[in-house]
Amino acid sequence: MSESAAIQEVKSKYRALLKSCRNIVTEQDIQVVRKAFDAVRESEGGLRRVTEEDLIRLLDIGLIVTSEIGLGRTSVICVMLHPLVEAGGVADEEIRSAFGDKVAQILQGLRDINRIYREHPVVNSDSFRKLLLSFAEDVRVQLIFLAEKLYELRHAEGLSAEQRKKLVQETDYIYIPFAHRLGLYNIKSEMEDRALRYREPEVYERISRKLEGTKEVREKYIAAFIAPIVEELTKRGIKFKVKWRTKTIASILNKMRKKQVEFEEIYDIFAVRFILDSRGPEEKADCWRVYSIVADKYTPNPQRLRDWISVPKSNGYESLQTTVLGPKNRWVEVQIRTERMDEIAETGFAAHWKYKGGSSDKAIEEWLAELREILESPEVGAVDLLDDIKINLQDKEVHVFTPAGDLKTLPAGATLLDFAYAIHTAIGSKCVGGKVNQRNETLRYVLKNGDQVSILTSNNQQPSADWLNIAVTSKARNKIRQFLTEHSRAQATMGKEMLARRFKNWKIELTDEVIHRLQQHYKYKFAIDLYQAIAEEKLDMAEIKDFITKDKEEESPVSIPREEVRVTAATSISKDVLLIDKNVNNVEYKFAHCCNPVFGDDIVGFVSIGEGIKIHRKQCKNALDLQRRYPYRIVEAQWTNEGAASYQTVLSILGREDAGMVSKISEIIAKDPKVTLRGLSINSNGGMFDGQITVLVNNTEHLAQLISQLKRIPGVMRVSRHDSVKE
Repeated sequence: MSESAAIQEVKSKYRALLKSCRNIVTEQDIQVVRKAFDAVRESEGGLRRVTEEDLIRLLDIGLIVTSEIGLGRTSVICVMLHPLVEAGGVADEEIRSAFGDKVAQILQGLRDINRIYREHPVVNSDSFRKLLLSFAEDVRVQLIFLAEKLYELRHAEGLSAEQRKKLVQETDYIYIPFAHRLGLYNIKSEMEDRALRYREPEVYERISRKLEGTKEVREKYIAAFIAPIVEELTKRGIKFKVKWRTKTIASILNKMRKKQVEFEEIYDIFAVRFILDSRGPEEKADCWRVYSIVADKYTPNPQRLRDWISVPKSNGYESLQTTVLGPKNRWVEVQIRTERMDEIAETGFAAHWKYKGGSSDKAIEEWLAELREILESPEVGAVDLLDDIKINLQDKEVHVFTPAGDLKTLPAGATLLDFAYAIHTAIGSKCVGGKVNQRNETLRYVLKNGDQVSILTSNNQQPSADWLNIAVTSKARNKIRQFLTEHSRAQATMGKEMLARRFKNWKIELTDEVIHRLQQHYKYKFAIDLYQAIAEEKLDMAEIKDFITKDKEEESPVSIPREEVRVTAATSISKDVLLIDKNVNNVEYKFAHCCNPVFGDDIVGFVSIGEGIKIHRKQCKNALDLQRRYPYRIVEAQWTNEGAASYQTVLSILGREDAGMVSKISEIIAKDPKVTLRGLSINSNGGMFDGQITVLVNNTEHLAQLISQLKRIPGVMRVSRHDSVKE
């Protein structure tokens, strides 16, 4: 871009930014924004001159902050001044004097984030804790940070392949979950699609082409669907707008993989939205009026009704959602909401701020307070913390009540133990069970919408490691971990004192060398584990004495913990690749049951805890999730030319009911010497059947031949591998 063209673009974007600001701030605020912009434009930046390209980037981010998130004066000023502060071109005192304490505080948070990024990789290090601390100070730090990352994703074509990979990984780990938690639906959706575009470009392009190819048909269908509803709403004098949107490519792909179907079999790939001009106490009633009109025109699916206006989601989302049977017997998702609800659904936290007159939203503040509380527990690892937070950011929620009638919102799948910790940490730690709808239930009881829950406690109860398999919420899991860590340390201190007293009685010197020998002998990685085992009386003191005092010491071979062993194979082509063949005997590995790899599949290894390496197919849904969540535990894997004799896999079969279907399937398999039948189950219902076939095959070629033969059976409609991979 030439210099004159760049200057013209800066002016154009600057005018657009000021125009967007006028919708949310006063003329006096605009002057302050212009002051911030001029400070950046005229500055030498301390370390380097601020170029037109820098200004274009700042203005684009500013437009995201104002137009797409809905923030105002303070946030725009912070966006403008951020690079100037980073470059050391202006002192904190000057910022505070010219723009106020809040601007200075937010800029400090943004500066902290940049420093964290420069010093360490965020995803796999404890720097993530520091990142969250910066977020927890002021939610606008998160929002500006997300705007900057969205800009990077929109311009990721200019990055190297390695930089794009890192950006996509961080987007999956951090930015998408936080955008969801803050209610930024549009930004979350765009981030999901852009991350998918770079992570799986071929899949992205294939679905994108199919969406484009069906666009005209889709638009005609929607026009026919909404026509009778629009006519009725107009007749009744209801003021409304109607919108429709196609679901994101990422959400369509997720549904295809979850249901194991092709694109053409996904019918609800769009949603129709009716937005009402309604305010105040009439909002809910008006939404239900429109619902009754929609339900009169088309038959609703009662199992798909979602009332998020009576009980909003924890991120503030409000909407009345239903799925109805439209023309040509196609299911259509319909969303009914007011203009206020729609703005909150699109821009999340910023809209809450606006409608509450500048005060923060209670749900967001509670979440930030819980986040700060969790961060105060240094025992919790960064990766565990991130995993728990992502668990808490899932879309589905459950709403339950205390005996006093207070509403508690928890993630779907939360247990009675999670509820206890949600009430108070002390109650959670002493929980022995509870009553749900007046019936006794255990800690493992999974909460359902509308449950009324009371907790039973005992002073003799305390958390155990098994509770980590019961709890779902980040608060509960981290409080349990915190207790277990503190308890382990107390036990270890006691065990160390017990050992020291015994050695003193035996008149033997307790040295680091002796402790090391005991660790080797009992196979403990850390001394603290040895001390804890002594305190819990898992080790016999007489045996310890015999081992130390025997006349001839036999040096135990050094036992290197399995977690630290570099993965190798009997034959390898590089230090980073695990080769799978029937001769590998120095690496413990298993084939994952979720996708049942067969010789010839593209595979990848995952280092599990206590179960060696799990081998997955590369496109296994679980493997893709593991690669996003635990990239540091992924091992490249390949087959050698000589695989094992056979591999077990499971096939799903679907077709029209036929009394002789089992014998036909068995006959085909029996005739194939390359295939061994291990199991066959068929279920019939309503003239259709579905079933599973467990077989042993030599490789993917043999498997493909078998699938082809089964598909030729009259009445068989579909045969596919029964796993988490989209074929």
